[in-house]
Amino acid sequence: MAVMTDIQQSYDYVIVGGGVAAASAVTGIRSSDDSGTVAVIGSEPDKPVYRPALSKDLWLKDDATLAGSSLAGDLDDDDHVDLVTDTTVTAIDPDAHVVRLADGTAVTYGKLLLATGAEPRTLSVDPGPRVVYYRTAADYQRLRGLVGADSHVVVVGGGYIGSELASALVQNDVAVTLVLDLEDVQEQMFPRALAASLTKAFADRGVTVVHGSVAGGEETGDGVRIRLDDGTDITADAAVIGVGVLPRTGLAEAAGLDVDNGIVVDEHLRTSAPDVYAAGDVASYPDALLGRRRVEHVDQAEKSGEHAGRAMAGSGDTYDYTPFFWSDILDAGYEVVGETSSALDMVEDWKDGQVGTGVVYYLRAGQVRGVLLWNVWDSVDKARELIAETAEEPVSDPETLRGRIPFE
Repeated sequence: MAVMTDIQQSYDYVIVGGGVAAASAVTGIRSSDDSGTVAVIGSEPDKPVYRPALSKDLWLKDDATLAGSSLAGDLDDDDHVDLVTDTTVTAIDPDAHVVRLADGTAVTYGKLLLATGAEPRTLSVDPGPRVVYYRTAADYQRLRGLVGADSHVVVVGGGYIGSELASALVQNDVAVTLVLDLEDVQEQMFPRALAASLTKAFADRGVTVVHGSVAGGEETGDGVRIRLDDGTDITADAAVIGVGVLPRTGLAEAAGLDVDNGIVVDEHLRTSAPDVYAAGDVASYPDALLGRRRVEHVDQAEKSGEHAGRAMAGSGDTYDYTPFFWSDILDAGYEVVGETSSALDMVEDWKDGQVGTGVVYYLRAGQVRGVLLWNVWDSVDKARELIAETAEEPVSDPETLRGRIPFE
């Protein structure tokens, strides 16, 4: 626990959460209120970090450091901001404008931001020193301490975070066993041919791909044993589990706020309670292009966090931004705008007809709902324009989308 003398009894702004959205919210507040008092209360032991670095640059760039990924500099330098880590908010009382901490301390606020983020989904394997449900700076430090060039890690999950970590580890000469409960990597998001080519690319780099669902497992002293539902045992030095996240809505639910797959906010990122806002992974917001949705990526955390900060400081602007996200897997990179589920209709437009460089359009009823830019760059705005255009005028023949976003 942080020493509670670090926190005052009252602030103009209280931010619950210590991640990217929280740090961005302070920037938003400061854009029009340079002296309002702010408390940022985070449950993690570490100060805010740029979370993508934990599965990207810190593994892949020699000069990347955890300190260099910190977002706490402006907060630490601001005399009117108190950044309190390792501290849990146990309740909020919107009527009284009070948040309560685990030690019983009550803190009053003028405006409150819930930037509580998301927490990893768990399987029937307990987290421990060698079983990492990967999300935080502490998780990165723990995994870094467990792996070397001759170590073996089992990665459970072939979605966004699982595929990134498998890619990062194998590029650090770690032996990787990748457990997929579907046939191919990122199958829920990518077209079948692309997902299959990615799975093959992992195998070609020496990753052992195993199909199955985790039935249990435990630490074995100097390693881990992961048991699959077909009885297979996988032993390794460590297990990294990345099977998605769940929005942290408990505080909002207990306080009676509207919650529906996230904390429901309006176009100003206001919740159903006066003077309470929500941003980042936890917020269900009305996307100007796509309707109500919740987005678990850093661009959304940055942009919605900053907007919420400005709104709390008095801005009347609406949040009309549609976020994007990106990733690098082995030798490929991609950017995504909108909804990209392989359950939607898909039009694949590959350069020279071969999976490698191309654009995938995701449609529902002739409206483009999302765009995947695979090894295609500087085209996110074009994708947004296409989503907006086809919302007004759906395409009658989806094949006519080919070429709408060029490869170069």
